[in-house]
Amino acid sequence: MTNETSDIGSKNDVEKRWRDPQTFRAAASYILIVIALAGTAFAATVAWRSLPAAIMVPGILFLGGVGALIQTYRVWRAEGVWVIWQAAGWFLLLLCLFFLGLPMSIGSIGQ
Repeated sequence: MTNETSDIGSKNDVEKRWRDPQTFRAAASYILIVIALAGTAFAATVAWRSLPAAIMVPGILFLGGVGALIQTYRVWRAEGVWVIWQAAGWFLLLLCLFFLGLPMSIGSIGQ
């Protein structure tokens, strides 16, 4: 005996089409804006060997990733295509980990 109400949630995710061009464009634009902001901070880091700018690079990427994951939750609650925003969030958090050592490298140059 199966309970049909408990199967609805898992069935909706399994049978759902994960293609939504409008959501993809919104998430891609969000990623590009966050990367542009982090790139500006990175350029300032390279140009002036600025420790505060070096700290801002992974900070911007981290906040961008958290913002994308918050948007994931909002889209999920609205029963939209949330997977695209989740991928955007994880991508930005991965970039944050990649640049996490930047402040330490700038700090060691000054000594």
